[in-house]
Amino acid sequence: MARKRQELVDALGLAVQRYQRSTQAFDDTVGRLLGLGPSDVRCLDWLADGPKTAGQLSKATGLRPAATTALIDRLVVKGLVERVPDNTDRRQVLVQMTEEGHARTWELYGPLAMEGREQLARLRISDLELMLRQLESMRELTDKHRADLGG
Repeated sequence: MARKRQELVDALGLAVQRYQRSTQAFDDTVGRLLGLGPSDVRCLDWLADGPKTAGQLSKATGLRPAATTALIDRLVVKGLVERVPDNTDRRQVLVQMTEEGHARTWELYGPLAMEGREQLARLRISDLELMLRQLESMRELTDKHRADLGG
C-alpha cells in the first residue's frame, strides 16, 4: 500500500512538472504569435483580471521598474494596453488591457479556456473542491519558496 501511494505521489509530481512545461510552451507560442516576449505575455496575464499599477506589474513580473516601463511602452505601441488615471487616486496611473488586447489574447487563449471549463464541468463538486484546495496549497508553497529566494 505504501509503495502504491509513493508511486502515485511520484506520478503526480511528474504530471505537475509536465503541465508546467506544457503551459510555458503554450504561453511561448502565444507570445510568438503576438510578437511578444515571455515577460510581455506574463504582464498581459496579470492584466487579464483588471488594471494594475506599474509597481504591481514590476513585482508580478519580477522586472525592475525601468524594465517594466519599457515593457508597458512596448505593449502600448502594439495597442494591447493603455495607461489610464486611477479613479480612486488621480495621482496614480493604471495600466489596463485595451479592447484589442482582450480580443487578441482571447482569440488565442479562449479555445483552451473554454475546453478546460468543459472538462472541469464534468467533475463532481467534491473533486472540484479538492482540486481547488490543492492548487491553492501548491501556489502558496511556490510563493513561499520564491520569497525565500528573494523573489
